[in-house]
Amino acid sequence: MLSFPLKGAPVPVRDSVGYAGGMRFHFMYVPASLRPEKPLVIMLHGYGGKAAGYRPEMLEVAEREGFALCIPQGLKAPKGKTGWYVGYPKQEGMRQDDDAFICFLAEELCRRHGLNPSNVFLTGMSNGGEMCYLIGRKRPEVFSAIASIAGLTMKWIRDEIPMTSPVPFMEVHGTSDTTSHWEGDMDNEGGWGAYIPVPEAVDYWVRQDGCKYSSRQYLHPLKEGARTVVLHRWTGGVPAWEGGPQCEVRLYEIRGGKHSWGLSDMDTCGEVWNFFEQYLHK
Repeated sequence: MLSFPLKGAPVPVRDSVGYAGGMRFHFMYVPASLRPEKPLVIMLHGYGGKAAGYRPEMLEVAEREGFALCIPQGLKAPKGKTGWYVGYPKQEGMRQDDDAFICFLAEELCRRHGLNPSNVFLTGMSNGGEMCYLIGRKRPEVFSAIASIAGLTMKWIRDEIPMTSPVPFMEVHGTSDTTSHWEGDMDNEGGWGAYIPVPEAVDYWVRQDGCKYSSRQYLHPLKEGARTVVLHRWTGGVPAWEGGPQCEVRLYEIRGGKHSWGLSDMDTCGEVWNFFEQYLHK
């Protein structure tokens, strides 16, 4: 197995798993101070992205908080770039079982590294965020909580894949994102395929999770000149599992934010783990 250095961050290890007759690779980091609950976070890059060197800020959080982190590499579409299959026109001819692969990977990593399959979490940005929405609908039993960054619900996902079980969910999204529009793109003007507005997508989770209460707060500015971040919270949902904590849904609205993790405006990686941590099986 090969490793690569990330300046100023812990060093993950390059590894691979056999899947559907081929090999899929990922970068894996298990901190020496793995917490007793043995959690795993899987983090998905965006369209055209690479697992190598991706989001070292999350590696730092993994080291500090004691959870394992996996960063898998997406496949390349015949006529497009690397990513996760969510039905983009540019992904024509691509393998369509990425959702099944990610769930398989979670199970395999828990087996290999002695992690707890009840404490597995999923996050991803942009195309990786779309996969978060898709898996949350298709395989809600696999992940204890899910966090999408600048992700969307494609219209076909909304229309063809009903929600079946509650899953705690959060979304971080800029209102001036010109790639994944806050207001949606039901006419497919951007060429990614039709997708619904972000607030509408989040509202599906609020209703599925049975949340009863809503609140809004402004995050303390990360630094001088940072954009305003409004945290919308829906709480009092149904138990995430029998006897477990209630489901919560969060939407971090970055006013004027672009298509990014929003790291110049908020501690996104820290907020993701803060959300996940409350759903650890003790």
